[in-house]
Amino acid sequence: MKRVALLALMVATPAAARDSLGVFDRWGAFTDAAPLSCYAIAQPVEAGGASRWRPFASIASWPARGIRNQLHIRLSRERNPQSRVTLSIGERRFELVAGNADAWAPDRRTDAAIIAALRSSRSMSVETLAKSGAPFADVYALRGAATAIDAASLGCVGR
Repeated sequence: MKRVALLALMVATPAAARDSLGVFDRWGAFTDAAPLSCYAIAQPVEAGGASRWRPFASIASWPARGIRNQLHIRLSRERNPQSRVTLSIGERRFELVAGNADAWAPDRRTDAAIIAALRSSRSMSVETLAKSGAPFADVYALRGAATAIDAASLGCVGR
């Protein structure tokens, strides 16, 4: 069931030449040909609300741009523009930069710290306030995340 939902997420997203590198528990690894990108992606096990889109967490690399292992979160709801977005992984807390419904690490150093925390934790959550002011959180299981991140990184090697 988990694999079907993850693969449905990827099929629903348009792509010219997407290749699956594998599904590892709740995380999948994929490559896109143009522009070349490789990424690990998962849907939350618990979403903070219904939305018009599917929320996800991804760790992606774009070799041509020199970007490696960059976090991208699509929130399950549109957020209040004045609210902070906090990523919690184990005991670690990271403040993210955010748009209406997307969030990222503020810099490469934070991306690296997030990846390290992902590798040694069981779950992560992203918390913020909805446009209405109500708090919400999207929760992700991290089982399979490290393997999917490694598979995605290998997918870009030599290309």
